[in-house]
Amino acid sequence: MTQQGKLSSATKEFLQSLIIALILALIIRTFFFQFFYIPSRSMESTLLINDRIIVTKFSYWFNEPQRGDVVVFKYPLNPSTLYVKRVIALPGENIKLKDSKLYINDTLVSEPYLPDDLKFEDFGPVEVPEGEYFMMGDNRNNSSDSRTWGFVKKDLILGKSQVIYWPFDRLGRIE
Repeated sequence: MTQQGKLSSATKEFLQSLIIALILALIIRTFFFQFFYIPSRSMESTLLINDRIIVTKFSYWFNEPQRGDVVVFKYPLNPSTLYVKRVIALPGENIKLKDSKLYINDTLVSEPYLPDDLKFEDFGPVEVPEGEYFMMGDNRNNSSDSRTWGFVKKDLILGKSQVIYWPFDRLGRIE
């Protein structure tokens, strides 16, 4: 085989491998995992500005979002914008914020992810419609969330935030 034939064969093999890798990456990104950048302080201290996270898109294929999950979803008023918030109340539940405490169906709910001294405004009570969720940022005083723009339909939820992968000193699971 000539030098040109070897080069041509090696080039074809490389291009085939590259195309397969790109197709696999596209499939994985489209259906399984996605990477997101955190642009705001609305989820402090769980997520900080410039954190980068991995979201599993398959998390809710067979299960429903649970209270406390940190999710990425399409903003209901502009679906081309993505938000990251915590699921606070589930379909059919009544939510109330009173004296900086969360009540679901008149039962006090523990929120260990919030600072103990955090004070925020009263809200509600409101009932979450079926098929929708009530979302809030952990930085309650600096978060545009369901208190402002309403509920999030399940089909707008893209996936569950799982891991902070950057910066390395914050590497870990999202709780």
